[in-house]
Amino acid sequence: MQSEVTRANFDQWIVPTYAPAGFIPVRASGSTLWDQQGKSYIDFAGGIAVNALGHAHPELQQALVQQAAQLWHTGNGYTNEPVLKLAKKLIDATFAERVFFCNSGAEANEAALKLARKVAHDAVGEEKSGIVAFSNAFHGRTLFTVTAGGQPAYSKDFAPLPGGIRHAVFNDLASAAAMIDDATCAVIVEPIQGEGGVVPAEPAFLQGLRELCDTHQALLIFDEVQSGVGRTGSLYAYMHYGVTPDVLTTAKALGGGFPMGAMLTTEKYARVLGVGTHGTTYGGNPLAGAVGGKVMELINRPEVMAGVAERHRWFAEGLNEINQRLHLFSEIRGLGLLLGCVLNQDHSGQAKAFNQAAAREGLMVLIAGASVVRFAPSLIISEGEVKEGLARFEKACLAVIAGAQS
Repeated sequence: MQSEVTRANFDQWIVPTYAPAGFIPVRASGSTLWDQQGKSYIDFAGGIAVNALGHAHPELQQALVQQAAQLWHTGNGYTNEPVLKLAKKLIDATFAERVFFCNSGAEANEAALKLARKVAHDAVGEEKSGIVAFSNAFHGRTLFTVTAGGQPAYSKDFAPLPGGIRHAVFNDLASAAAMIDDATCAVIVEPIQGEGGVVPAEPAFLQGLRELCDTHQALLIFDEVQSGVGRTGSLYAYMHYGVTPDVLTTAKALGGGFPMGAMLTTEKYARVLGVGTHGTTYGGNPLAGAVGGKVMELINRPEVMAGVAERHRWFAEGLNEINQRLHLFSEIRGLGLLLGCVLNQDHSGQAKAFNQAAAREGLMVLIAGASVVRFAPSLIISEGEVKEGLARFEKACLAVIAGAQS
């Protein structure tokens, strides 16, 4: 029988693509986790905007267990009831008329980009294949999506990269307009750049992209992998902005912790992906469909959306109070419960130090680049957990300041 595993085993056994925290969580409830030693942690990370309903939500548990007792997996040669019901929920709640299910945000973006290329190839020819994306974006880790992401640190070691992708400056419409032309098949953009520093798009920027895509017959793809499923206080961020894309990608919170992604689009574009043009073995499996359906049922409610706005105020007020005392952040930005604290010049490049100090104080936070501390907690996190988490965050900040001064 294998003895208890430790954090040191990660460094022995796992391909070193991550540098996880020094503790191992073993159980959780709501927005609190406990590690192997019984120490508690308040969760402001949300599994990177995944755990939209916190941990061990009883209704998600029930949905998973009930489905597990009936049907787990059949492959894409068959359909199933849970995924069809989830598809109808997404269609009824959004602009979409068709849904493609997969397992992750990267797969959803891969499908969206392939769709855009095929739409253009079928209508015009292979010469209409250009993709315009944005610097500092993040769209996934497949070779196609990491190239679209526009962060060379993630792609430079894997050259040669797929061609036909150019990067404009985010929130700079003139920069985008200089690249979008009749050879462009798609523009892919995050309404809020998450990994790129929690930077919301300007409304005029997204509206301008919509108009440019209409002019040049290019598909407008919104990557809502991180901003979707209630994160901004609207079910999807495009609703907040009033700009409707042709294709929308969603994942993370869609499964509430169960791996799931989807590409949403209209009938006009969906029909080009005929039988055999794209696929996935696990995508849209009954377990994911059952959990995703319950997630949508629980989150797509006016009271939950109002609750996101209320919790945004809790965080904004608490973080601003900390900043008034400690003078650490040049800006606190974001929408809903996707927030970024931009470190000022004195602490530029030290986001990881704040992340590590928070863990020592019993708080889980994220970073978004070297100088932004990011928060993406549960959409239903309790006020008590927010207050306790912010108190622990202030202690962590004081520890970083003390370390810098020593």
